[in-house]
Amino acid sequence: MRIAMIGSGYVGLVSGACFADFGHDVCCVDKDPRKIEALNRGEIPIFEPGLAELVAKNVREGRLTFTTTLPEAVRSAEAVFIAVGTPSRRGDGHADLSYVYQASREIAEAMDGYTVVVTKSTVPVGTGDDVERIIRETRPDAEFAVVSNPEFLREGAAITDFKRPDRIVIGTDDPRAQGVMNDIYRPLYLNHSPVLAMSRRTAELTKYAANAFLATKITFINEIADLCEHVGANVQDVARGIGLDNRIGAKFLHAGPGYGGSCFPKDTLALIKTAQDFEAPMRIVETVAAVNSQRKRAMGRKVITACGGSVRGKTIAVLGLTFKPNTDDMRDAPSLDVITALQDAGAQVRAYDPEGMEAASGMLTGVEYARDPYDCARGADAMVIVTEWDIFRALDLKRLKATLAEPVVVDLRNVYRPDEMRRNGFTYVSIGRP
Repeated sequence: MRIAMIGSGYVGLVSGACFADFGHDVCCVDKDPRKIEALNRGEIPIFEPGLAELVAKNVREGRLTFTTTLPEAVRSAEAVFIAVGTPSRRGDGHADLSYVYQASREIAEAMDGYTVVVTKSTVPVGTGDDVERIIRETRPDAEFAVVSNPEFLREGAAITDFKRPDRIVIGTDDPRAQGVMNDIYRPLYLNHSPVLAMSRRTAELTKYAANAFLATKITFINEIADLCEHVGANVQDVARGIGLDNRIGAKFLHAGPGYGGSCFPKDTLALIKTAQDFEAPMRIVETVAAVNSQRKRAMGRKVITACGGSVRGKTIAVLGLTFKPNTDDMRDAPSLDVITALQDAGAQVRAYDPEGMEAASGMLTGVEYARDPYDCARGADAMVIVTEWDIFRALDLKRLKATLAEPVVVDLRNVYRPDEMRRNGFTYVSIGRP
């Protein structure tokens, strides 16, 4: 199968590389010539475990190519995936679909013969109808179908998620288009990955519903953690106690500083706006978004309290900047709010992250960046663990205590055991634990 992938960002590059690894011929398109030049040199613009090796393998074997020339890629393609960004629109929070619409027009002008146009980008309900209308207006003679095929990739585990998915959602009522999609995903049949066929609008809503529900689980356990701190309970035991109920499940029940990243913040907001437009407001999701925003700011106050109520003139070491481990993604990362709150309170902040410091440097000012965790902790009055990278899970506690000016550790990811930290002489504060 010949596939064109419009957009070579996170979703487009991972999807394109995986499709190529299935044996399809994939051409990834992007308007940024520097990105395409870098990809053609073998340089990967994002950090995702295993992606560089997967891209190199399929480029070497001739199944994966990169170009800035959309017509060339689309003209020979049997399926064209739209994987461009849909950020929150400034001013109102709606998803910005300008890149999707622009891609649709350019695809329409370049198509040659029957083509399945697939929206891989996360888009509000009804976007597929708009894409179909744009293509029809641009090329009344075109023979095509528009399909919704949302992605469910976790940053840091995207390749595994793509190759061993929980489900594949295909939104179309067109039997011919369904056949093309079945051929594209045929290599996954051996894994018994369920293919869920549904209407296009249902598929679009399924993606938003999934992200909103997961964001709700995270926010729920974070509020339970707050209650645990007041009543002397342990949120980790609560999470295990409810997570073993198969109606609830154990995933996304890890208390922390709030959710961030490229999906949950913008997708919950877009769902809220869509629901308001259709006069079917989603009060639960509205509350989730508000509580999560407040929580990230509250984590800064938690650190200040652990430091005796003031951090003015103090140095605070921050371990972890990205919104989660195994990515370099800083979008809506809790660390941004935590660091800003500390700086506003008069603290000097020194930070270390295995992958996120370059991106963070363009989003934060006045932060000193360290070489490693111990360099970060050097002479600091407190250390804060914001992101649970593996490298932070087995620190030499004796060395750490000797490095810090004051043995204060605020663990926003519950990486360490309170009894172990106390035995090693730390003043230790975690989330939702006595």
